[in-house]
Amino acid sequence: MEPLELRRAVEAGRATVSALGLQVDDVVVIHNSDRVALRLVPCDVLVRVAPLGHLADSEFEVAVARRLADGDAPVAELDPRVEPRVFLRDAFAISLWTYYEPAGSEIAPAEYADAFLRHHAALRQIDLNAPHFTDRVAVALAEVNDREKSPELPESDRELLSGTLGGLGAAISTESARDQLLHGEPHPGNLLNTRRGLLFVD
Repeated sequence: MEPLELRRAVEAGRATVSALGLQVDDVVVIHNSDRVALRLVPCDVLVRVAPLGHLADSEFEVAVARRLADGDAPVAELDPRVEPRVFLRDAFAISLWTYYEPAGSEIAPAEYADAFLRHHAALRQIDLNAPHFTDRVAVALAEVNDREKSPELPESDRELLSGTLGGLGAAISTESARDQLLHGEPHPGNLLNTRRGLLFVD
């Protein structure tokens, strides 16, 4: 977020948490992109603040986190001291999460693998109304095929991408009976090493 929007987001997060009865003396910006992650102390809560245009994404994230936590997945949990939902303030969508103190940066490959296995086992146990991968392929294909949306794309690249994406969508959609939601590759921004073990945070 740009500095002005970031200041508003920080204040919206602070005001929301204070209104919920948690003490806030300081705010630390942990991550800043199109959304921000804030650590509020001394109540020690992690607050995710997104522009209102991301409300549906924030609500989906909260719903998925609740279901995965119930399924014993290695995921960060919502803060148990407040109602598990998205709060609205000053054109921002705000969710409150448990803050986990990092326990070190080194993660062994076997630990990554174990976290993936447990996470995907939990994903198999829940029924989520998540968009299918082919939906994203269709969006990308539409952009590639629309010269007004992608004028900088050379014609040879457009042809290659169009053929690849078109074939990919068709190949994947024929195997949908065996589909399973996948998390994707963990990276330091979405996998925390905590005293509780590795936790996915996105």
